[in-house]
Amino acid sequence: MKTILNVIWLVLCGLWMCLGYFVAGLILCITIIGIPFGIAAFRIGVYALWPFGYTTVERRDAGAGSLIGNVLWLILAGWWLALGHIVTGVALCITIIGIPFGIANFKLLPLSLMPLGREIVPTDQPFATR
Repeated sequence: MKTILNVIWLVLCGLWMCLGYFVAGLILCITIIGIPFGIAAFRIGVYALWPFGYTTVERRDAGAGSLIGNVLWLILAGWWLALGHIVTGVALCITIIGIPFGIANFKLLPLSLMPLGREIVPTDQPFATR
């Protein structure tokens, strides 16, 4: 079932969301300071490409650096990407078939706003990394 949902997701919005994250990652990697943010954007882009079967958990070793990084991320790229998830999620929720995909878009919202200090893991083992 996860594979079917992921293939439909890829066609409807996954490819576009992935490209948005990759473009944001490339823009952020232009400066040396932005490289960690660009890497986070690439990591989330892969998650946005194939989200069913995966979830995010907080990392225990994340500290004040990730908090400061998340504030900078929010200003530089986070709200643009979150806006893309909101628009796509609302558009997908118009039809009954699109509701699970709209919910998946809304599931990506917190990660698009504050990605640092989070880890993407399979849903069958969300607490294995703790």
